[in-house]
Amino acid sequence: LPEQRHLFFRLRVADNQMRLLFLPPYSPELNPVEHLWDHLREKHFANRLFSSMKAVTDQLSKSLREAELDAPMIQSLCDFGYANINV
Repeated sequence: LPEQRHLFFRLRVADNQMRLLFLPPYSPELNPVEHLWDHLREKHFANRLFSSMKAVTDQLSKSLREAELDAPMIQSLCDFGYANINV
């Protein structure tokens, strides 16, 4: 497979079939976690200077814990009804 092609797998459990779908190299709407990382970067890391890598990882842990408790925010960032793939 060419390096620039991404592969998306979807298992159809009902009839035990697997179908391969090739996606464009950059498709954030099909990889919604990219929006979560953007949110974390903008809200928790922008314009900050950390004194150590431990301070960065501590902030990341805190930010992820806060995000985990905010289900509506996660859904708003990661739920793309128009990007559903039906096979």
